[in-house]
Amino acid sequence: MSTLILVAIEDELRREDLPGHQIEYIGVGKVNAAINTLNAIQKHNPKKIINFGTAGSLNTNVSGLVEVATFFQRDMDASPLGFKVGQTPFEDSLEITFGRDGVTCGTGDKFVTKTPVLKTDIVDMEAFAIAKVCKLKNISFRCFKFISDNANDEAKHDWVDNVSLGAKLFIERINDIED
Repeated sequence: MSTLILVAIEDELRREDLPGHQIEYIGVGKVNAAINTLNAIQKHNPKKIINFGTAGSLNTNVSGLVEVATFFQRDMDASPLGFKVGQTPFEDSLEITFGRDGVTCGTGDKFVTKTPVLKTDIVDMEAFAIAKVCKLKNISFRCFKFISDNANDEAKHDWVDNVSLGAKLFIERINDIED
């Protein structure tokens, strides 16, 4: 298997909606994403990983299906030790990139209902962990997010209403995805 699609939960994308593609569900949050991405790599040995899922938008100009170019860990905060918000202690870089154009994504284990300290275009709960594993394992990575909500007081209700709406857009796009 050369390409593997990772999705947090089945409500975002069902396997039967993309026959002929290998889809693995990795669960919600950074820990589940990291562990299950490693397990999926061991099981399938992919050359490329594509992550698809939902995200909240912090940027009013960002909507629909977007590609993520830069990944941040929005809830890493060792600032009392002199590190920047988002910086893992004793690591130089705040972000992970793969040389693509797109939006910035702040990943964290909190469902966002107000603007976090580390501001990015969108917020999610898995992408940074997957990106970091792919970077460390030298695996090509692309990430597409459907904007399900505006990361505000209405986010919970909007996400519930919109969680499955991005699948159609991603399915249309997947056949055009080439490195």
